[in-house]
Amino acid sequence: YQRRVHGGDPERRATEEPKQGAIQLNNKMPKFIKPGKVVIVLSGRYAGRKAVVVKNFDEGTKERPYSHALVTGIEKYPYKVTKDMARNKLVKRSNLKPFSKIVNYSHIMPTRYGLDIDFKNVVSSETVYGDAAKRKETKKKVKKLLRERYLQGKNKWFFTKLRF
Repeated sequence: YQRRVHGGDPERRATEEPKQGAIQLNNKMPKFIKPGKVVIVLSGRYAGRKAVVVKNFDEGTKERPYSHALVTGIEKYPYKVTKDMARNKLVKRSNLKPFSKIVNYSHIMPTRYGLDIDFKNVVSSETVYGDAAKRKETKKKVKKLLRERYLQGKNKWFFTKLRF
């Protein structure tokens, strides 16, 4: 960059502004992976599953020095239901199974969709990787929230399985 714009002369670099139209390499990418954003998990056990970002860690943490996000999503999607089905069959087919996980940014693909369910009070890093009782309780709460949204008929795309 410096060689192209200024010819590599250090004194000239300090005094002169870069030419107009010169490429700026220190631009930062806008932060688009935010809580509520629907993402698709690309690798691992939940590959191809849709998830919602609960909390994002752009700078990383001490334990995980890379950018990652805490996501929660659907492991097992609800089956198709019709008006003619009996009530108990409808209840059985509208069951879903949730998951919560910390995922590296390079293993998720953001979509244009968002989901406005607040999981912050339910899901946290401690509950996802804590003891089994906490994990089970968290899964139940997430399942309840997702099932309520599914039965309302909102965010239909999120509750349909990806076909690929």
